[in-house]
Amino acid sequence: MVRSEAELSRERLLAGVRKFRREVYPHRQADYERVVREGQKPHALFITCADSRVDPELLTQSGPGEIFVLRNIGNLVPAYGEMLGGVSSAVEFAVAALQVKQIVVCGHADCGAMKGLLHPEQLSTMPTVKSWLRNAEAALSVVQARNPVEPATLLLDNLIEENVLLQISHLRTHPSVAARIAAGKMILSGWVYDIARGTVHLYDEGQSRFVPVEAESEPTLG
Repeated sequence: MVRSEAELSRERLLAGVRKFRREVYPHRQADYERVVREGQKPHALFITCADSRVDPELLTQSGPGEIFVLRNIGNLVPAYGEMLGGVSSAVEFAVAALQVKQIVVCGHADCGAMKGLLHPEQLSTMPTVKSWLRNAEAALSVVQARNPVEPATLLLDNLIEENVLLQISHLRTHPSVAARIAAGKMILSGWVYDIARGTVHLYDEGQSRFVPVEAESEPTLG
């Protein structure tokens, strides 16, 4: 009997679980038991895209309980009060309850969400996605105003970066975030991850640009 692609997908996930139980868990059992016993104490909230090619834990070499990950289409954070829901509540919980020391907004190369923002006609069958991307429209306006004749590929790269900065500005409108920053207990960081090259660029406020993570200083946004 030929199995459907959906059935093959299910089996692929279950095979992964079996491998985890057989080969991974035995070596990490103490870590998993510890984080359950002690509770989660992540040092950072990592906000990134739902893109399946982005792996936050692998990218940051983080283990269980080390980073609190929030993923959505386009790594967006609605300004406070605009769309109170899953994203806003996750931010509030990470900041107020878990008291993370840093929030990272991580965009990535070849972002489908940003492509959709550039070409809204491609979203005609995805009205919910189109509505969600309104949270990035200001970034698009800035990029188009600055680069009226740039080629599409360069426009996309600029939009990916500008969107990260816009979402960081949205984060500042959240009361819990504003309070922690004002108290000097938390910082904000903007990242862009190039999947194919395995590189990360961080936004340096002093230079007003994204610089390679390998640079001597570690730029942050207060």
